[in-house]
Amino acid sequence: MPSPDRSALDVGDRLPELRLPPIDRTTLALFAGASGDHNPIHIDLDFARRAGMPDVFAHGMLSMAWLGRLLTGWVPQAALRSFDARFVGIAHLGNAIRCSGRVVERLERDGELLLRVELEAVNQYGERKVLGEALIARGAGRPRTREPDS
Repeated sequence: MPSPDRSALDVGDRLPELRLPPIDRTTLALFAGASGDHNPIHIDLDFARRAGMPDVFAHGMLSMAWLGRLLTGWVPQAALRSFDARFVGIAHLGNAIRCSGRVVERLERDGELLLRVELEAVNQYGERKVLGEALIARGAGRPRTREPDS
């Protein structure tokens, strides 16, 4: 089924969900290397325990990156006008993150037609980890269709 033109999208329309496999130590190590964020609380069990945590946990920016992946799987990166996030919960090892979004407003700013999209990343228990918002140019092109994640 063809994707609707962004100019036809309306308040309440939802982005296709992005479901990730459970967070594991390999994912954290790879993200630390890719991001340059080697904070030991995310990769060193002994350090995390000394800090009062039961184990290492995901970088907040990892969940934000997944929200970015949700957005750019839906629209070309060039259509993004802003992307903000607030970290509201710790994503622990074993959490399977689900990213979702929905159009909450159609607006015009500086002569450009935009969609305001609310975003969230939750774990398999529905606990919110990251809340976000993006402004998407709604003028040209169609949202991308994403192949199902395996």
